[in-house]
Amino acid sequence: MIERSSDDILSKLYSSIELGTDSIKIVVSEKIKDKFYLLASSSVKSFGIKKSEIVDTKAVVKCVREAVLDIESQLGIKLKKVVLSVPSKECIFNIVSGSILVKNPECITGVDVCNVLREAISGNVNNDYELVTAVPISFKVDDKENVKDPKGMCGTKISSKIVICELPKERLYKFLAVIDLCGLETADIAFSTTGDYYAVRNKNLDSSVSAIINIGEDTTNISIYNKGIMIKNKVINVGSYYVDHDLSYIYKIDLKAARNLKENFVVAAERYADMHDEIKIMTEAGESQVINQLDASKVVEARVAEILKIAKSEIKTLTNRQISYIIVVGGLSELAGFQYLVEQTLGHTALVFNNACIGIRHNKYTSSFGVIKYFDDKLELRGKVCEMFNTSDIDKLISMKNKDENDSIVNKLFGQFLRNKEDKVC
Repeated sequence: MIERSSDDILSKLYSSIELGTDSIKIVVSEKIKDKFYLLASSSVKSFGIKKSEIVDTKAVVKCVREAVLDIESQLGIKLKKVVLSVPSKECIFNIVSGSILVKNPECITGVDVCNVLREAISGNVNNDYELVTAVPISFKVDDKENVKDPKGMCGTKISSKIVICELPKERLYKFLAVIDLCGLETADIAFSTTGDYYAVRNKNLDSSVSAIINIGEDTTNISIYNKGIMIKNKVINVGSYYVDHDLSYIYKIDLKAARNLKENFVVAAERYADMHDEIKIMTEAGESQVINQLDASKVVEARVAEILKIAKSEIKTLTNRQISYIIVVGGLSELAGFQYLVEQTLGHTALVFNNACIGIRHNKYTSSFGVIKYFDDKLELRGKVCEMFNTSDIDKLISMKNKDENDSIVNKLFGQFLRNKEDKVC
């Protein structure tokens, strides 16, 4: 990281990667002033990860390399650094505090912020764990309390109270090893659920107690946030795979056909299904059968409702505080009628997140896009800049907009961003 003011550059380019059970996602985004613009995204089928754990490193490396090649072909430049999004399974939390004397009392800088955070963290990380995130709750400058960003203030002493989140070393190092074997540098690490929050965050969420439910392939993550700080987290072993399994079992079709049925035919709530809409498919025995959308949607609704009810029960177990908002994300939430089922099961304060960013509208990108926003926010607080692409790469990106339209996605997206940014704001 370069320790200079984040205001020194007008444009910042970030890349992130998420190693999920279902897919490997990579997102490259540019921040201009206070707005983020998508430059490229990739999603490839994942192998070697089960229940948020790496079980076959070689298989995961192969998938990551495929995603990296896809991104590089879109951008026309090499991917070098990434923010790594990791599962929060078995993470632990701890609130710590620290204080330091300010070097220059006339103006607190990002260096002072970094130093007080290090002081608070020092000696407080468990031996078998590794620090993943350190999120400040508040700062105190002399007698001034509840300061969110102390940079630029005057004072002789600065104190901080932060939440540190840790992950077992063995689990985390497997993810880091994959990134290293792919020839990439890990610029930072963040929990996937942190990315979820930063993708959906707004002023209302930052001032209340909220819950985020991310329904993954074979696990569902439930996290509780209090004024933007994650305070509780639980991973349950149920996810969208169980919808595929139910369809496969009932209609005697293989899992691939069941997944295709889920993604392209059924809806989440039977009230939105068309009883006259039918599709012909082959069973595993090679027999032809006709499936009615209404009947198949009933199967899906039963399983999705069960997942949401389990999540609701876990929220009550995690906290007795009044939940103001519940946000549901994850690829399964893309099913038609999902919002209705969410409201019916979780109440009217619950909603399905709708990612409006062009190019990554699908909710499977929520975490990988959100960790970029988290990383940028982290750098802003510390007064730092992390240049993930060098000057020559950036120049090449800009020059590519003058090439043939079919050469790369950068010409299609980046050039348009320069001409009319407001039309493609994330």
